[in-house]
Amino acid sequence: MDQIPLSLLIGILIALLALSAFFSMSETAMMAANRYRLRHRASEGHLGAKLTLALLARTDRLLGVILLGNNLVNTCAAALVSIISIRLFGNDEWVLGAATLLLTFAILVFAEITPKIIGATYADRLSQALSFMFTPLIRVFYPAIWFINLFVSGLLKLMGLSLRPAAGSPKLTPEELRTLVMESRELIPATHASILVNLFDLGKIAVEDVMTPRGAIEMLDVDAPWEDVRKRLAASGHSRLPVCREALDQLLGVLSMRQALPHLGDDDFDEDTLRALLQPPYYIPVGTSLIAQLGFFQENRQRFGFVVDEYGEILGIITLEDIIEEIVGEFTTALPGAPKTLAWNAEDCVIVEGGQSLRDLNRKLKLNFPLDGPKTLNGLILEQLEDIPEARVCLKLHGIAVEVVQTQDKSVRTARIFRPRPQDG
Repeated sequence: MDQIPLSLLIGILIALLALSAFFSMSETAMMAANRYRLRHRASEGHLGAKLTLALLARTDRLLGVILLGNNLVNTCAAALVSIISIRLFGNDEWVLGAATLLLTFAILVFAEITPKIIGATYADRLSQALSFMFTPLIRVFYPAIWFINLFVSGLLKLMGLSLRPAAGSPKLTPEELRTLVMESRELIPATHASILVNLFDLGKIAVEDVMTPRGAIEMLDVDAPWEDVRKRLAASGHSRLPVCREALDQLLGVLSMRQALPHLGDDDFDEDTLRALLQPPYYIPVGTSLIAQLGFFQENRQRFGFVVDEYGEILGIITLEDIIEEIVGEFTTALPGAPKTLAWNAEDCVIVEGGQSLRDLNRKLKLNFPLDGPKTLNGLILEQLEDIPEARVCLKLHGIAVEVVQTQDKSVRTARIFRPRPQDG
């Protein structure tokens, strides 16, 4: 060893530190690689992605060859520093101590922290390139890796841990997937991200949260004068109408306007003809989630249903379009004279209908009305006052100021909501 030039020893030391940096960077890059992106690239036929996934499938072998090389290199570097120190400064203890400290500092800065930051920053790109190097290295050093992993697997078994995760275990929960979509808004269009997030929320929303409440249902009463029935059919803007006698409690069926309109001009169009066109009502139990109801609509070839409680009383109606709007947002054309958007005006207030859904108010106006009780603003006001309110009555609902503007038929027709101040929320 004394015949080896000092410059060569220093060169070997630098090379060892570079190798240590390489193994440190490789370990971080391989472990930090995005497996979903790798699977996508592998499905496109990218060889580097396929090799990386194969290596990550057996992390015991991959980490075995990386840590074997890293520790071997660091041990050789420590021995080489001792030799260089003795040849330069003698065999004093303080010299060896100082050399150990300098080597520790050099390894931390140049062979650990810096390369690991690089590996974490460019993990996806580096992992695919490194896979071409580690695939043959694992084959070359497989006997040593196998021997080391015998002790590793034994130690893990003593600790009650498995060397591999259970097959078929879910990688991400729905909540984690939702968070992943929310954090990927910079990579996908905002509209697409919003649709995906709404899809995750469908399982948490029940049909009664988005249904048209019973008091707002437009229905056709066949007991009314027949001329009024014909006029009502001709003026209806709906594609389907519930048909009943006097009230929804005596529901006869659902009328498709597409089938009814061709008969309106016939002189012999009467109640019997109308009833022959009716379709049987489709009932939906209260509490059914929107994602389940979407499947039920598809299975039963339905687009329109009545939400009923445990006693069979009709609470409201929900359509396929209502569920689609929960996914993609509102797309139906507003009626003439109706406000196009629900938004605060210049005076920080907004006038809304009493039948407006609390969930829509929360979503569009960023409010926090409770959703575990009444579903409409009218219902919440009646619950709070425990009486039929009069016009110009003001009250606070969960910190939000509301003024009753108009009442009709024992219910709130319109109300004015004032935007809460930060200290009020």
